[in-house]
Amino acid sequence: MSLFQIRDYRHLFGAQLVALGGNGLATVALGLLAFQLAGARAGAVLGTALTIKMVVYVIVAPIAGAYAGRFSRRRLLVGLDLTRAAAVAVLPFVDQIWQVYVLVAVLQSASAAFTPTFQAVLPDILPDANDYTRALSYSQLASTMETLLSPLLAAVLVTVTGFHWLFAGTAVGFLLSAAMVVSSRIPDAAWSDRHGVVDRIFSGMRIFAATPRLRGLLGLNLAVAAVGAIVIVNTVNLVQQELGRSQADVAWLLAANGAGVLVIAFVTPRLLVRFTDRTVMLSGATALAVAGIVAVVLSRVPHGAWWPTLFFLWALIGVGTGAVLTPAGEVLRRSSSAPDRPALFAAQFSLSHACWLIAYPIAGWVATAAGFTTTWIVLSVLAVLGVALAWWVWPSREPEQLSHFHAEPVDHDHVVDAIPIDCGYVHSHPYVIDKEHRAWPRKVNV
Repeated sequence: MSLFQIRDYRHLFGAQLVALGGNGLATVALGLLAFQLAGARAGAVLGTALTIKMVVYVIVAPIAGAYAGRFSRRRLLVGLDLTRAAAVAVLPFVDQIWQVYVLVAVLQSASAAFTPTFQAVLPDILPDANDYTRALSYSQLASTMETLLSPLLAAVLVTVTGFHWLFAGTAVGFLLSAAMVVSSRIPDAAWSDRHGVVDRIFSGMRIFAATPRLRGLLGLNLAVAAVGAIVIVNTVNLVQQELGRSQADVAWLLAANGAGVLVIAFVTPRLLVRFTDRTVMLSGATALAVAGIVAVVLSRVPHGAWWPTLFFLWALIGVGTGAVLTPAGEVLRRSSSAPDRPALFAAQFSLSHACWLIAYPIAGWVATAAGFTTTWIVLSVLAVLGVALAWWVWPSREPEQLSHFHAEPVDHDHVVDAIPIDCGYVHSHPYVIDKEHRAWPRKVNV
């Protein structure tokens, strides 16, 4: 059965599609607004705005994940969409840089609560693993709206009207998203047995720290952020100031990056049939590291060779990004129990954006002070370190059933089918970190 025959999924996918489409317009418009207000310092201004965004994401997401199960998720998502629409509707009227920073903080606080809550809903309405894998690919395709179709639309709009109207498109996208969420039937989150506020806030982080594949995912997040920051922060100044090209060319180059994401999102479900998610994701991260190194080399050659090569390079970065991010939701799903899933998705959201918090200031401030070559060397080193960490900590072989030992005292309902030995029990099942399993076990022979 097609996923789009499932009414609730169809409505939620529509909500994601229109919100991301509007957000893609805002991404282009924010860069152009920064250039209008700051000129040659646009990279630093945009880097600061995006740094504020990342700080908010890192702080707000875990708190939102801790309380997601305490409220109606549908009402929460609708309220956050309306907040985002109101914040972005004000952006066209700002004339001071500090106003941009304040509105970005409000807008991204709502997004920091919205996105992990939304992501944690999908496994609940699509319990079948194959359906969920397909939904992850569709979600990545929807995300491509921000980097492909939205910049294409932006390229058309900025040729006939002011870029401020792009913010109006973003506001409409958030309002349509709220309407789609209202029309869906979103189940409330499973009740977590973690009662303390601090325990709920940091439970996702502890699961990350204790699960080898998730520690590897953290390294991959660093590679995505390091090379992705080149595209997001440096494209405006690179195209308009360094190469002397038009605003529309900014959107076309961002569209090349989106095309790479689009291609890999289409083929990822087929790749995951033949290869493990580890293989696909590590291959994508390796492509990102290579792209960063190529960018450094390109920065040392005459500008005449830049423009056609940049299209290929930006597309390669899109391919690597999509290969890492598309399977990430499935890795999170199989690494958590249902009650801990909102907290784990929030932790991924927070930790991945902590990587962007490192990368954005480097891409913005270092490029302004020292130029593209120095900046891209630093970011490429970070990408290589992230890939190396993932190869090292993520085991190449992960059995579906993991044998492990429980010492007394133990919840006897959990070990009802276990083999009693000495002062405890040994059994085997798909292993996740939860209240019964606090650490990753060593191999035990049953």
